[in-house]
Amino acid sequence: MLLAGACAAPSVPPPPPEDQPPSASAAETEPAAPERLTPLATPADETFAALTTDDTVPAAGEPTADEDIATPPPEEARPAARVGLLLPLSGRYASEGATLLHAAQLALFDTADEHFLLLPRDTGGTATGAERAALALLEDGVDLILGPLFAEGVNAVATHARAHGVTVVAFSTDRAAASEGVYLLGHTPRAQIRRVFAHAAAKGHRRIALLAPDTRYGTAVADEAWAAAAFNGLSLTRVRTYAPDASDAADVVRALAEYDRRAKALEDERASLARQDNAAARRRLKRLKTLDTLGELPFDALLLADGGARLRQVAPLLPYYDIDPAKIRVLGTGLWEDTATLGEQALAGGWFAGPDPAARRSFEARYRRVFGESPGAIATLAYDATALAAALARAGASFGPQAIGNRGGFLGADGLFRFDNEGIAERGLAVFEVAGGGETRVVSPAPARFDTGAGTTEGS
Repeated sequence: MLLAGACAAPSVPPPPPEDQPPSASAAETEPAAPERLTPLATPADETFAALTTDDTVPAAGEPTADEDIATPPPEEARPAARVGLLLPLSGRYASEGATLLHAAQLALFDTADEHFLLLPRDTGGTATGAERAALALLEDGVDLILGPLFAEGVNAVATHARAHGVTVVAFSTDRAAASEGVYLLGHTPRAQIRRVFAHAAAKGHRRIALLAPDTRYGTAVADEAWAAAAFNGLSLTRVRTYAPDASDAADVVRALAEYDRRAKALEDERASLARQDNAAARRRLKRLKTLDTLGELPFDALLLADGGARLRQVAPLLPYYDIDPAKIRVLGTGLWEDTATLGEQALAGGWFAGPDPAARRSFEARYRRVFGESPGAIATLAYDATALAAALARAGASFGPQAIGNRGGFLGADGLFRFDNEGIAERGLAVFEVAGGGETRVVSPAPARFDTGAGTTEGS
C-alpha cells in the first residue's frame, strides 16, 4: 500500500516559495553557506489544517512497517529516489520509532517533491531485525538507507549496504559504528565537548578535570575530552571515573577534590595563626572560620559528563567536598538537558552545549501542529536525515560522499550540521548556562555557518 506524502496529496498545496531550500545557483555563488533543510517560515495555516485529516496523516502507529510513503508517479523522465528508513516500529523501542516516523513524514511535507519515495521498515529494535529489513530494502533497489537507531543494528547493516554501493545515514551516537559509507547523525559527545571546551578556553579557562561514569559513554567522553583539550590549548589535569551505580561516587569526588589534604592544610594554618599573637594573624584567623578547606585545585573547570538520576546523585557531592563553583566552572554534555537535571542547584552557573534553541522550537511547533503531540528528543534525527535525502534528490545529486560530505553543511531542525571525515556529525551548537530552577540562558549562540577551512566554527 502506498501512503501519499503531504507534499503530493492533491488537497494540499505545495510549500510557498519562501519555504524552499536555496537553489543550486545560490549555493554556487556562496559555497560556504549551509543548505537549509527546514522551512524558512511556518507554512500556511491551510496546509497544516489539511495535514491533520485522516486522509493524509495516519494516527500513531500508522503506517505499518510495510507501507511506503510516496508522491504520485513522476511526470518527468527522472526516476524517483528510493530511500529506505529503518526504525524500531515494534518491540521495546516502538515509541521512539513512532516519533522518528512522524518526524520523517514532516520532512516529506516540508521538503520532498514528486520524485522521492520513502520506504519505512520495522527493525523491531534488534540487530537481526535491522539486518533483515536492510536486505529486503537492498533487494528492492533503494538508493540510500536512513537508520537504524542503534550501533549494533548499524554494524549489521553496514556490510550489506557497502556490497550494494548504498550509503547509510544512521541515528546512532556510538562513533565506533561509523565506517566507509556509513554516516552517524546522532548527537555524539564529540560535538558537545568540542564546543563547550572552545567556549571555556575563550573565557580564560586553561586546566580541565573530567568526572564521568565508568561506562562506554564515560570512555567515549574521555577520548573526546583529550582531543578537544589538545585542540583548544587546554590541559586535562585530572580524569576520574565512578561506578555505573555511583556507589563509590562520594569517595571518588572526595579524592578529586583533594579534600583531606586541603582540610588538613586549613587545620594547620589555623593552628599556626593561633600561635601568633598579632592583629594580622587574628584577622586572617577570623576569615578562615568560614572555610572548610584551604588551597587551590589543579583545575579551573570540571567536565561532569553524566545525566539523569545518576548525575543528580553525583552533582551535590561537588560543593559538599568544597569544589567551589565560584572558582571552578562546571561543564556538561547534552545529557544535562532535562528539566529535573537543570533544577539541580549544584549545577547552577554550569555550561553545556546543545542545539540551536530557535531551530528546535520551530520544528517542535510544526510537529505539534501536525500530530497533536510533542516530539521525542530524538525526533529531529529522522527529520534531518529525510530532509537531507529529499534535498539531495531534488537537486539531482547522488547520495555519495561528495554530496553528503558538503563542507558548507546543512541547516536542519537542530540547527547547523555536517559530517566530518570520519562520517560523524559535526554540529553548530549553542552554549547554555544553567540559571537554576530548570531554566537556562544562551551565553554563546550557535554559529551561522561552518568554517570550510581546517577548523570548525566554534563561537565563543
